[in-house]
Amino acid sequence: MRTLNARLAPVLGLLLGCVLTLGPGAAPRLSTADAQEGAARADACAGSANFLIGAARSDITGPAAEVGMMGYGQVGQKTEGIHQRLYSRAFVIASPCNGRRVAFVSADLGMVFQAVKQQVVERLRSKLGDTFSDDNVLLSATHTHSGPGGFSHYTFYNLTTFGFVPQNFEAIVSGITDSILRANARLAEGSLRLSSGDLHGASANRSPEAYLRNPESERVRYPGNVDTRMTLLRMTGADGRELGLVNWFAVHATSFGNTNHLITGDNKGLAAHAFEVEQGGRTPGGPDTFVAAFANSNEGDVTPNILGGTNGGGANDFEDAAISAKKQYDFAAHLWSHAAMPVMGGVDYRHTYVKMDAVDVAPAFADGGEHRTCPAAIGLSMLAGAEDGPGFGAEGATCENVHDLWSQFSCSAVTTPCQGEKPIVLEMGTMKPYPWSPEVLPLQVVTVGPLALVAVPFEMTTMAGRRLRDTVRAQLQGLGVTDVVIAGPANAYSGYVATREEYARQDYEGASTHFGPWTLAALQQSFAGLAASLREGVAVAPGPTPRDLRKAVVGLQPGVVFDDKLLWVDFGAVAEEAKASYARGDTASVTFWGGHPRNDLKTGGTFLRVQRRELDGTWRDVANDGDGVALYHWQREYCVPTLACSQVRITWPIPRDTPPGTYRLVHEGNWKSGWDGRIHPYSGSSRPFTVR
Repeated sequence: MRTLNARLAPVLGLLLGCVLTLGPGAAPRLSTADAQEGAARADACAGSANFLIGAARSDITGPAAEVGMMGYGQVGQKTEGIHQRLYSRAFVIASPCNGRRVAFVSADLGMVFQAVKQQVVERLRSKLGDTFSDDNVLLSATHTHSGPGGFSHYTFYNLTTFGFVPQNFEAIVSGITDSILRANARLAEGSLRLSSGDLHGASANRSPEAYLRNPESERVRYPGNVDTRMTLLRMTGADGRELGLVNWFAVHATSFGNTNHLITGDNKGLAAHAFEVEQGGRTPGGPDTFVAAFANSNEGDVTPNILGGTNGGGANDFEDAAISAKKQYDFAAHLWSHAAMPVMGGVDYRHTYVKMDAVDVAPAFADGGEHRTCPAAIGLSMLAGAEDGPGFGAEGATCENVHDLWSQFSCSAVTTPCQGEKPIVLEMGTMKPYPWSPEVLPLQVVTVGPLALVAVPFEMTTMAGRRLRDTVRAQLQGLGVTDVVIAGPANAYSGYVATREEYARQDYEGASTHFGPWTLAALQQSFAGLAASLREGVAVAPGPTPRDLRKAVVGLQPGVVFDDKLLWVDFGAVAEEAKASYARGDTASVTFWGGHPRNDLKTGGTFLRVQRRELDGTWRDVANDGDGVALYHWQREYCVPTLACSQVRITWPIPRDTPPGTYRLVHEGNWKSGWDGRIHPYSGSSRPFTVR
């Protein structure tokens, strides 16, 4: 089995300024004709500000009841309703000057697992042929920790969900695919503008002691221990209509903690929704005329809970998320209004797969010695969780001090020379018949004019991201690149990446760096090759083919058998009625007899509506479950003689700027018959009430 050095021998030659020679497994150099054509296209794009742009948003909300949530790894944290629906926000950008296009997606997910990327690309190919491939599709996650899980094909990420959940996987894959297809269908002439600035007070480093282990000479280059830079791309149609935006800002979407049971996009989702509403692209049931993505970056050690632990400055998780969202929204609005730099140039990209557990790292990318990455494993401190999602035990468990901490743990702490300071509790990479987490992982660089996106299938710490950006920036000199952004986690997922110095402390991030202490160095080496190949117009080898485990997944969670209710009530009947009147600032609440939400995910629809009565007597929607305003709560009701009853509570914290008038709360759902298994729709509404 050969390693990255052999596969990227041509690129390493480029880095050394040598003449390329082909070695075993190396990508062939472009032919003279191809090189001349590429150079001609690059020249054609110089100074060109013409792009084709399309944007679309699609619902990817999974099961809202009884599915383990992805993010905190808590077995007891299962979905019980919706605070805000989850969305895939897709942007397709094409440059007529060189004929290339790229699809960028920011999805309200904890991570984009490899199986998701595989099947999205597969479905795009079935619809559009060779228009899209692994190379030019970049799927990133906002990293919300409050969505349903069970959508990986690897065992490690399905442990707390008791296996694979096909319904959730399909909702995600079909939604992402739909958003890209519709964005691509909307391609039209437009322009791009770029803006960036520093957002202070919205993030904090949750592992400051580990950060301090980085060399002082490196730390003094930066004003703080988190990246405060927000980079924003503004998209405008040739007719002057605003199409959308993407911004990248490094902060965890963990304003909602590990006791939350409601599906939500967290601070990123709330900020995106607010911007879309402001631009007129979000009305209840309305079209996605404007799409705003608040994407993530190197957020590995960055928390929104700036007051420590799980405290983001609000009275509860809802206020914490709203505060964090407003900070990001306000600064994005500032950058939006000051986005004056026109994006010029073309679209380009490079992509390869790397076997991350067997990379020979050259001395130039490490400490002057040769090193090798390791089979994937997690350390003892991962069980402790991070500060915004506490788990079991304490961080900082290394091979030197593990005996002092041993009384706190029941696991067997072992290590390998390759994993260094890490006491291993689970070596996913050696499990049979398949590893429990992926080791063949995608690396990708995308450029849109002066903007370079470095797509990583990891959560990178602040300093790890800075080092990788520097590596890529150095290789892209001469291409006019001014902004290098870490886009992640993207395209797959396999834990964290900490610097070598941070790894030695074995806080949560270091213990979660799967491939050992030299993972970052391996990434720098690999991305240096990708960036150099892009600069030189040289093709790269696709790398080893990742596994497709769709036929090997196991799901242990049963589906809905049937729904029941009391004999004298109907589905949708009110169990607890609303009051006759509320003041602004109060919370209206109604409980209905309902069905299980897994009967119909209401994709593109809603489980609830807040409606206002108009002067002509008609009811108009003013909110639904995609807004993060009214809440849909589901709970199992143990009614006699069965255990299959459900009750649904709709709550509406009435905003203080709500116009006085007459309102009602509506619930829509589906129930499953125990006689024939058929699923039937139902609806119910509260009595009208006044808001004064």
